[in-house]
Amino acid sequence: MATDKSRYTVSVDNELFQKIEDFRFEHRYQTRSEATVELIRLGLESLKKNKKMESELPLS
Repeated sequence: MATDKSRYTVSVDNELFQKIEDFRFEHRYQTRSEATVELIRLGLESLKKNKKMESELPLS
C-alpha cells in the first residue's frame, strides 16, 4: 500500500522505547508509529505554546 508520508528511522535507548510503548498501550494506538507521531505532535505543540507564553512575560 503506497503512502505519501515521509519515512525515516529513529533509534532510541531502551528506557525511551518503553515509555513510547507505555504511551501506545495507554492510549490504545494500534501501531508504534502512530503513537510516536502523536508524541512528536504533542511535543511540538508544547514547544510552540511555551514559546508564546515566554514572549508574553513582562520584562523584569
